[in-house]
Amino acid sequence: MCVPNLLVRDVPQQVIETLKRRATNHRRSLQQEMLVILEQATEQPTAMTAVEIATAIRERLAEKGIAFVDSTPLIRADRER
Repeated sequence: MCVPNLLVRDVPQQVIETLKRRATNHRRSLQQEMLVILEQATEQPTAMTAVEIATAIRERLAEKGIAFVDSTPLIRADRER
């Protein structure tokens, strides 16, 4: 069975670097990561839940090296004032 290939031209270098980091984070090759992204994009329901949106945002920020700490102690301290 012949499996089709897909060629994407003129991909910006920043996009390539982001995809490579994402692949590394998921322990996949660049090819595998791109296939997973394409599969998810075609299978994903049209409306995302709040948790899915938050997870996607967190993943994008993590790729940029931005992480959030647990705010529970800060909220408790604020309530106790």
